[in-house]
Amino acid sequence: MGGGRLLIVDDDEHILRNLEKILRLEGYETDTARTGLEAIKKTKRNFYNLVLLDIKLPDMEGTELLKKIHETSPRMIKIMITGYPNLENAIKSLNFGADAYLVKPVSVEELLDVVKRKLDEQKSMEKMTEEKVKKWIETRIQKLRHGVL
Repeated sequence: MGGGRLLIVDDDEHILRNLEKILRLEGYETDTARTGLEAIKKTKRNFYNLVLLDIKLPDMEGTELLKKIHETSPRMIKIMITGYPNLENAIKSLNFGADAYLVKPVSVEELLDVVKRKLDEQKSMEKMTEEKVKKWIETRIQKLRHGVL
């Protein structure tokens, strides 16, 4: 079973509902946005582990939204989903901080596999960071005990 808060950004109601249903069945907490502006507002107000972004949105390009979200939430996992695969979009997405790039129609298995893998990577990175901080504190305490700073 999954775990984590996910934001799904797509202007297609049908796709939005399907993705939400699939991800909820896997145990993820989901939220949705239909426009880039709505997505930006939600990412500023709420915490999400991961965002699924459609490249074609009514009010802005998905790559532009990706860039804005990456600036405010660099550690959030960002997965681009496109029905219009082209090299320019793929390169832009990666340059703007995308963690993965999926092409529609995305199979359920592929989607769940990528989401799970990316969230596992995020957890192990956070664990490494926590361990580094813990080690640094322990080293500082030992130095203090021995009168060395």
